[in-house]
Amino acid sequence: MSTGTLLAIIIPIVVVVALAAVALSLMTRRRHLRERFGPEYERTVQGADSRMAAERELRQRERRHDSLEIKPLPSASRDRYTREWTSIQQEFVDQPEDAVHDADRLVTSLMHDRGYPTEGFEQQMKDLSVEHGRTLEHYRAAHEVESVSTRSRATTEQLRGAMVHYRALFDELLADGGGRAQPARS
Repeated sequence: MSTGTLLAIIIPIVVVVALAAVALSLMTRRRHLRERFGPEYERTVQGADSRMAAERELRQRERRHDSLEIKPLPSASRDRYTREWTSIQQEFVDQPEDAVHDADRLVTSLMHDRGYPTEGFEQQMKDLSVEHGRTLEHYRAAHEVESVSTRSRATTEQLRGAMVHYRALFDELLADGGGRAQPARS
């Protein structure tokens, strides 16, 4: 076989192997992002110009998150947060709107104590999405009702739902804060 013939065989094989390696790398990276971000992966893809742009955004979130100093909570802090949550739930009976606002403030305070920046809701969502992507819909729904309730337009059922949604994120943040969270009672 001549050198030209060998090159004609080897070069296409090398190109196919290289393309397969690139495809495998992309699939592995995509699977990693899907697993890490959960439902937030699809939400980000739907809101982006392209899948590649969405994945770039998610990788940027990962890098930002890696630069944060997320820390576990001491046991005493977890106990204090659990007591505060119980108090807010009791407040819901007589003052549901106030309880929802207090739940929002408590979740924000818990995020801050864990090391998450709390400068704005959209940034909070992005920062939380890296480790809490499966709980973000709860936070979005609760925040939406909390916003509506500031104008006294939320129904009691919506407010109750917001409390349930806040509790889902609260429990997850508390559990990730070191040790196992005591489930908050509704």
